[in-house]
Amino acid sequence: MRLHSVSLLAAALLLACGALHAQPRLVTPRGELSMEEKANIELFRGAAPSVAYIYTETVQKRGVFRRQQVSTGTGSGFIWDLSGHVVTNNHVVDGATTVFVQLDAGKPIPATVIGTAPDYDLAVVRLKEVPAGLRPIPVGSSKDLRVGQATFAIGNPYGLSRTLTRGIVSALDRHLPTSDQREIGGVIQTDAAINPGNSGGPLLDSAGRLIGVNAAILSESGGSTGVGFSIPVDLVNRIVPELIKSGRAPRPGIGIGAADQSIAARLGVRGVIVLDIGKGSPAEAAGIVPYNMRTNTVGDIITGVNGNPVETLPSLAAEFDTAGVGNLAELTLTREGKERKVKVRIIDLTQGQAKPATAK
Repeated sequence: MRLHSVSLLAAALLLACGALHAQPRLVTPRGELSMEEKANIELFRGAAPSVAYIYTETVQKRGVFRRQQVSTGTGSGFIWDLSGHVVTNNHVVDGATTVFVQLDAGKPIPATVIGTAPDYDLAVVRLKEVPAGLRPIPVGSSKDLRVGQATFAIGNPYGLSRTLTRGIVSALDRHLPTSDQREIGGVIQTDAAINPGNSGGPLLDSAGRLIGVNAAILSESGGSTGVGFSIPVDLVNRIVPELIKSGRAPRPGIGIGAADQSIAARLGVRGVIVLDIGKGSPAEAAGIVPYNMRTNTVGDIITGVNGNPVETLPSLAAEFDTAGVGNLAELTLTREGKERKVKVRIIDLTQGQAKPATAK
């Protein structure tokens, strides 16, 4: 027992002496950063000051006594111009009572929502106080993107400000459902990690230019699974000026009401069943025949627009959006097994014309 105790004491003394003489390991020089790393650093340095952290408060009255309850939300955005306009997703600010925008430095700045486009999940807020030195984000193009190109997302996932993630363009021309039987066409799919809080932030190309607005992820857990979706910048560059100018975005259409797709499915119809026609609408002028309620007879079914097949109301709305307000679109119609084509002018349905309805 005594010899064992002595050996333990000796071991402890040796360890203590070793600890006294322990020194930090020498640092191995790493050499130059790779060209790729330098490019990533430069991209973040240039783009980060243009990215905003958005904080919202929504006041709701609940309960028997209508007590006020304040809920909060966060998201991302980016500086659009020197006038203090900041672009984000519509779902980030939807219903918000108060909006604050945190920029590169300083305290959060109160902002006002000046325009929303639920059909495109886009919104614009304007800073109530415009600081000096704003850096609008450089705007790129989405029409010439290719699968495999590098992508970079900057945002505020889970409230962690200005986080950079990297990936590639995984796919193009995806469709993203939004509101009221509408969907966004031409959506960019990327595997750059996008998480809650990234919504409204920019998707950049390797030149640091805006190519999309991060809007959604495909995930059962709520976390990134490498399938994120961004609204293409060419659409953003068309809608945002309209929001700044008038507070709303055009809703392209021809003044028809369409039957719900479940009705078409029950009838074995592939296409959009025209349920009713707005008085004085382009659809009426083109002679499109709606469903006859008196005889319970199906009228015209829209099966194509400008040579592109149409099977659902969202795909029809997307084709109208592509055609553009003020332009003519060639519709392919079928009625009683016979096909014909008519040209119809696309109008803005928010300007008092007949709006599409959906019967169920």
